[in-house]
Amino acid sequence: MTDPIRVLVCDDQMLIRTGLVTIIDAQPDLEVAGECGDGKAAVELAERLRPDVVVMDVRMPVLDGIEATRRLAGSSVPNPAKVLVVTTFNLDEYVYEALRAGASGFLLKDAPPSQLLHGIRTVAMGAALLDPEVTRQLVGKFAARIRPAEETSPETPLTPREMEVLRLIADGLSNGEIAAALVISQETVKTFVSRILAKLGLRDRVQAVVYAYRRGLVN
Repeated sequence: MTDPIRVLVCDDQMLIRTGLVTIIDAQPDLEVAGECGDGKAAVELAERLRPDVVVMDVRMPVLDGIEATRRLAGSSVPNPAKVLVVTTFNLDEYVYEALRAGASGFLLKDAPPSQLLHGIRTVAMGAALLDPEVTRQLVGKFAARIRPAEETSPETPLTPREMEVLRLIADGLSNGEIAAALVISQETVKTFVSRILAKLGLRDRVQAVVYAYRRGLVN
């Protein structure tokens, strides 16, 4: 039996934090490693407990969730944590700042519990996750700021099929949904995703989404 995914829950509202803890602890493959109500405590607990995933609110006292994410998962961090930002605030700047700080995913608190649990599992596996609504509405607007223009090239090395998969990734589809749309297996989709990231020199699906928006592959 594999070890459960250990989750640190960080939210300054006790009622919401308790709800998140209850939902997560009810899953046989997940367990709450700790909880806290401010960003400073989140950083300290994450460094001490080394959870598999940190569920991070944005607006918290002492240290906000964006700065806490930067300290745990920023580009200068030797062993970055996997942070899933969950917030009630569907604001452009929060998404941009969270991604720039190193977050692996971004979900809205009004998402159903199943989507939260899927997000935790997805991030724990090393994949990136964006709420499809957030992806469509916001990432395109900030794509140029997330990935500098000088890194782009006029031509793409992707095959037509890889380009098709990239467009579906940018639309916020999961591997299973892409497999269903293209009538291929999920393993084949995973292979395509790995090739796309390798060819484009991208870190994860979030950067793939940004790449697609910057080149006008999706609207």
